[in-house]
Amino acid sequence: MEIRARTEIGLVRKKNEDSVLICPKRSLLVVADGMGGHLAGEVASKIAVQIFDRRVGVIDGQVNPLTLLKEITEEANREILGHALRHSNCQGMGTTLTAALIYRDRVYLAHVGDSRAYLIRPGLIRRLTLDHSVVEELLRWGAISEAEATHHPYRSVLTRALGTEANIRIDLVEEVFLTGDYLLLCTDGLTNLVSDQEIYDIIERATSLETALDQLVGLALARGGHDNITVALGQLEYRGEIS
Repeated sequence: MEIRARTEIGLVRKKNEDSVLICPKRSLLVVADGMGGHLAGEVASKIAVQIFDRRVGVIDGQVNPLTLLKEITEEANREILGHALRHSNCQGMGTTLTAALIYRDRVYLAHVGDSRAYLIRPGLIRRLTLDHSVVEELLRWGAISEAEATHHPYRSVLTRALGTEANIRIDLVEEVFLTGDYLLLCTDGLTNLVSDQEIYDIIERATSLETALDQLVGLALARGGHDNITVALGQLEYRGEIS
C-alpha cells in the first residue's frame, strides 16, 4: 500500500487545525478537522489522530476492522471530552474524524463530521461517506439544490463531531478495494473548492501520488485557500500484497 499525505494552513487561517496520520505498514489513513474552543481545534484533531496511532496495530485477521475502528473512535471522543473538562481553554472544542483501514480486498471506514472519503478507479469516483452537516440534511430532504448548497450560509455547520457529546454516532463503512484503486481522505478545505470531477481528473492523470497531492492542494489554494487543506491519498499497488 502506497500512501502519501499533505496538510496546508491555506491563505486565510492563522493556524492549521487539521491533523493527518498515515501509516503504509498498517494500511491506515486518518484525517481530522478541529474546531471550537480558544485555539483548541488543533488540540482536538491531534488527540484524535494520536489515539489512532497508538491503538491501531497490523491487522492479523483476529480482529474485526470495523469493531476496532468504532472502539478507537469512541476512545478518541472520550479523550477529547475529558481533555476539555480538564482544560478550560479547550471547552467547546471538537473535531471531524474520517479513518480508514485497508485489509485484504476491503477498505473499512469510521466517520464523524464532514471530512470525506472517496473511492477512485478508472471511470469512477464515489464518495464513501455522508457529511454530517445541516446542508447535507437539507439536500437529503430536497429542501435545497446542489447549487444552493455550495453557497449556503450553514454549509459549515455540523450535526455530528467528536467532542460534542458522550454517545457519539459513528458511521461505519465496508467497501471492496481492488488492486489499482485509490482511496482519498480529505477535509472540507479541499471539497469546498474542488469538485468531485476535478478530484477524479487530477488523480487519474497524475504520474505519482505526490503529483496528485500537489495539484489538488494547489487548485484549492488558487481558488482562495480560505480554510486549512488536508489530503491523504493511498493506492493499492499492482505488486499483490499490501506492504
